[in-house]
Amino acid sequence: MMNAIVIDDEEKARNLLSHLIRENCPQIQKLDLAKDLEEGVALIKKERPQLVFLDIEMPKASGLELLEHFTEPVDFQIIFTTAYSSYAVDAFKLNAIDYLLKPIDTDELKIAVEKAEALANSEAIHSKIEHLRTSLKMISLNKIALEVPKGILFVSYNDILYFEADGMYTTVYMNKENNKTICKPLKFFVEQLADNNLFFKCHRSYLINLKYVEELIREDGDFLLMENKKRIPISKSKKDEFISVVKETFW
Repeated sequence: MMNAIVIDDEEKARNLLSHLIRENCPQIQKLDLAKDLEEGVALIKKERPQLVFLDIEMPKASGLELLEHFTEPVDFQIIFTTAYSSYAVDAFKLNAIDYLLKPIDTDELKIAVEKAEALANSEAIHSKIEHLRTSLKMISLNKIALEVPKGILFVSYNDILYFEADGMYTTVYMNKENNKTICKPLKFFVEQLADNNLFFKCHRSYLINLKYVEELIREDGDFLLMENKKRIPISKSKKDEFISVVKETFW
């Protein structure tokens, strides 16, 4: 028998999954619900479940950050539950117990729980979790996670031309013209990429990839010409810093 926790920010999704589990998974004797990652982490530490059903796209914090809250060995299993396209699932297939695409299929739920039950109390749990932790770290070294309506898109830093602020949203412009508008302010990406020398905040509305700057042009106010021919303004207060960064990075 197992204890489990469902972490999902959508009340309807939590209640529906809870109902499906109670109706179809007799192996789970106790089930707790959490509305966000913070509440989920607290419940995990208090209840010590064997199984966590984890949504990935949540407004306050991504489900992918869950393992960052545990420094000690983790002995629970993870089943991702998300409207998550297959393009982003490969990194987790071997290291999570399973993933369930919404709307959740009852038969797939049963199979996933049976897999978790078979692995319960096994040393393989620790191995899977550590490999999952490693997978997330490896992805973070050369890719950024963009939360899109159907899940999370992992994009190489080298594929991003620039970020442009749009109120509380940010549009990410990519060299394959597959631009995405993300429900995060520009400040979020500035902070996330603060240690990445490729990216430079040249203006309050722009965070650029220096790799794709073609020219610094001084006419009608300074601006940067990007490879896609977009003219991006550079603030007067940022021009000297830009030249200094260019020298350090390219010269």
